[in-house]
Amino acid sequence: MQSGYMAPALSNKMVLLIGNFPPDQQESMQRFSEVMLRELRTLGIAAQLIQPPNRVARFLPPQFHFLKKWAGYIDKLILFPRQLPKLRGAEIVHICDHSNAIYATHFSKVPVAVTCHDLLAVRGSLGEDTDCPASWTGRILQRWIVNSLQRVQAIVCVSHATATDANRILGGKANAPAITVIENGLNYPFQPLPQETARARLGKDPRLRLDHPFVLHVGSGLRRKNREGALRIFARTKDHWNARLVFAGDVLSNELWTVAHGLNIGDRIVEIGSVESEFLEALYNCAHAVLFPSRFEGFGWPIAEAQACGCPVLRRDAPPMSEVAGDAAFLRNIDDEEGFANDLLRLRDPVVREKYRALGLQNATRFSAKRMAEQYLALYLALGNAA
Repeated sequence: MQSGYMAPALSNKMVLLIGNFPPDQQESMQRFSEVMLRELRTLGIAAQLIQPPNRVARFLPPQFHFLKKWAGYIDKLILFPRQLPKLRGAEIVHICDHSNAIYATHFSKVPVAVTCHDLLAVRGSLGEDTDCPASWTGRILQRWIVNSLQRVQAIVCVSHATATDANRILGGKANAPAITVIENGLNYPFQPLPQETARARLGKDPRLRLDHPFVLHVGSGLRRKNREGALRIFARTKDHWNARLVFAGDVLSNELWTVAHGLNIGDRIVEIGSVESEFLEALYNCAHAVLFPSRFEGFGWPIAEAQACGCPVLRRDAPPMSEVAGDAAFLRNIDDEEGFANDLLRLRDPVVREKYRALGLQNATRFSAKRMAEQYLALYLALGNAA
């Protein structure tokens, strides 16, 4: 491995990873912390992952959403921090999600690194348009997060676009933390599959009709994911083929179903909810394309995942999506929905399809979990030597 010589230097030090509160169901953040734990241990590092325990919130049923949310704050912001000073043995602390940077103040005697996945909520709290408007309590929380980030030793951004935001918001101040970029590695070994294997996996779900091509959208129901735009783009193609639009992630809201029916594509929409990585891999392998017209991202996991499976990607022409996709995806201005639709139809040409399949597979080799972990090891070593 390129930086394997670093592992022995850290082998006698324990790296403490702090993950997210499980009931928040932040799947991408959970997967990031889990892949960090796995890869660090594979490299011979003594790593431990801790998360705020679900103590108070677990007693409230799901229908009490508001109360459950505030009970979660008690677990995350009051009870869990009380445990942190009691922890022993950590010589490097890595907070895996910047929204938990508030825990850094409890580790005054050891170096702290924080992974910053995006600053969209922070920017929203400052009045910037990121599709993340903040309530007055949200503004207080984001200010708290920013103040905490300014006290850590290192901030690792997952894209140069996020690093630009971090330098603008956090840099330029006395004793500002070092800001660097380490791109995410894939949290599952996504790869091309034999079609019979992929179709066999998908055939277990009766909602998917594999006798029709399908376009895939992967992501949550957050406004910035632009699911309504995906519906409009797909609707522009409906008279040219008998395809389906499959949503993997959060179920569609009633408002989006109303939009779909208004566009006369309600009978072509398939929602399958959150799926395991093995099933998602099969979706990528069988999809006509991944449609990713997201307005704002910190990284853009589905781009790299799809390309690793040989699935063409259509995405917005803006960072960080352009960083992740490189020249291996179709790109359009977010308002050019006709252009997106034309690109979907162009991919019916086998020559065009094979071109973007090959480019995507090559680009996806950048996103190695092992390489990501090695880069974090280099950072840990630098922090340990500076302490």
